[in-house]
Amino acid sequence: MIAVLDYGLGNVGSLLNAFEKLGIAAIKTANPELLINADGLIFPGDGAAGAAMENLEKRKLINPLINFIKSGKPFLGICLGMQILLTSSAEGNTKCLNIIPGQVKKFNNGLKIPQIGWNQIRIKNKELGIKNKLFRNISDKSYFYFINSYYCVPDDKEIITGITDYGEDFCSIFLKNNICGVQFHPEKSGRSGFQLLLNYFQNIYDN
Repeated sequence: MIAVLDYGLGNVGSLLNAFEKLGIAAIKTANPELLINADGLIFPGDGAAGAAMENLEKRKLINPLINFIKSGKPFLGICLGMQILLTSSAEGNTKCLNIIPGQVKKFNNGLKIPQIGWNQIRIKNKELGIKNKLFRNISDKSYFYFINSYYCVPDDKEIITGITDYGEDFCSIFLKNNICGVQFHPEKSGRSGFQLLLNYFQNIYDN
């Protein structure tokens, strides 16, 4: 079973629909026991960083979230759910979870923000083990659907797994151990997005 974190924000409905189409059991929950016992956990994204951190604190979800990640089971952060993993965000000067050291910055290149629509991802180091499994049956420079004004700048550049150009190159996927962060919305990204969800939760840890 995949747990989708219920923290009062995030596009949960379309995620649950995506997993239903993939034939993977998924539930929306804020129950700490269900979270820690899930086979995988998704932190969905929509909204502002400050509101997300406030909601996590009010619902007492920070420790269950961290404990799940420490368990080594697959964890996926989507859009804002990716950004909240970093140290801090320029959006409201918000202190985030600091699970992935780094900063979240705002686009400042003269292009319209938020970026809304389809954009390409250049796969970095696809040949390396776990990354190869993440991108199984996904071509380099495939299109995914973005809605973002901010982007992640992890301190460790080696974890950057996908790069996208929006007036400047930015990290659109990072992967570290059991943690995957994606700046786009896989549930809105058609075949490639569905394939990435399937790869991450079914195939990365297969024997």
